[in-house]
Amino acid sequence: MKNIVIAFFSIVLLLSSCADNKTKNSSLTEKTSEKDKKNEVTYHGEKYNLGNEKDLKNLKYPGEKHFKNVKQLTFKGDNAEGYWSFDGKKLVFQAHNENWGDHCDQIYVMDAFKGLGKPGNKAKLISTGKGRTTCSYFLPNGNILYASTHEGGEDCPPEPKRTEGYVWGIFPSYDIYVATPAGKIIKKLTDAPGYDAEATVSPKGDKIVYTSTSSGDIELWTMNIDGSNKKQVTHELGYDGGAFFSPDGTKLIFRSSRPKTKEEIKKYKDLLARDLVEPIDMELYICNVDGSNIKQITKLGNANWSPYFLPSGKKVLFSSNHKSKKGFPFNLFMVNIDGTGLEQVTYGHVFESFPVFSPDGKYLVFASNRNNGGTRDTNLFLAEWVD
Repeated sequence: MKNIVIAFFSIVLLLSSCADNKTKNSSLTEKTSEKDKKNEVTYHGEKYNLGNEKDLKNLKYPGEKHFKNVKQLTFKGDNAEGYWSFDGKKLVFQAHNENWGDHCDQIYVMDAFKGLGKPGNKAKLISTGKGRTTCSYFLPNGNILYASTHEGGEDCPPEPKRTEGYVWGIFPSYDIYVATPAGKIIKKLTDAPGYDAEATVSPKGDKIVYTSTSSGDIELWTMNIDGSNKKQVTHELGYDGGAFFSPDGTKLIFRSSRPKTKEEIKKYKDLLARDLVEPIDMELYICNVDGSNIKQITKLGNANWSPYFLPSGKKVLFSSNHKSKKGFPFNLFMVNIDGTGLEQVTYGHVFESFPVFSPDGKYLVFASNRNNGGTRDTNLFLAEWVD
């Protein structure tokens, strides 16, 4: 959700979690033999087998006991951050598909259960097609909010240089807008200097949580559904983002970095001064909507992000590479909100993230590199959830 996007390290994460600001998916360097070139990629000298189609029965891997009747919703390009309408019939998502005329990430809507139907079909464009967009979400009345840089220029903001290391751009031209289902922008919710993005809506339909640099650091803020009554939620140095409300609307789950040493703090501040953040060391935190009673619930190391509450409100699904020595794979894990009971949910070979439950709690949409024929494509998938 919300800056996010998809890739850590040699991948530019769709993250802003919006996890990073762009739906860049796992941009792995593909160096493969003729025999296995459709099934294997090499990342930082380590080979990852993507699996043969015959091994991917019903679009799920062995051991994925919580998934049933998995369906692929999108085909080709970078597709991620699929979020449900309040009536559970549609998905709004972020995509970068050059076949659709995209130069960088734009916002689209599709039927939640039909998806795009087949390769070649195009989803309905909601954003302006200008600038870069990220982190869309439905409002209770069917309108859609999303972050965009289009007022800062029609072109895509440039990606950070590789010499900067593994960083995301926190583009100060991002602001949060509301558009009709036809794509007409009817309101601008933020107008403060700096980055405003990664917005999600409470299931109660009364509040929005988002990430902003308006206070000088990358913090969580809340506002009313109409953009009024903006309040800062987090106050500790470090990146706080990709937040979601609990099912009852009383708590927030989010990803955070917490630089501690002098060296870490200096590096964080130096990057922030250049509108950059390094997302390779993040853990999950939970707090009340007003920021009180904040608690760290994971201490796994590496990158733990893209959290989402289960319908019970007692557990959280999230994406993590904590088992990976060299950055990949990312898989989905489940944990109790007190940090106990960690369980692996997916067993993909490269990238699984952005899990989001339908309003009735019966279905899960998520982003994955599965079934992409060994390409760099990231697609959205729908699964019936089995407790």
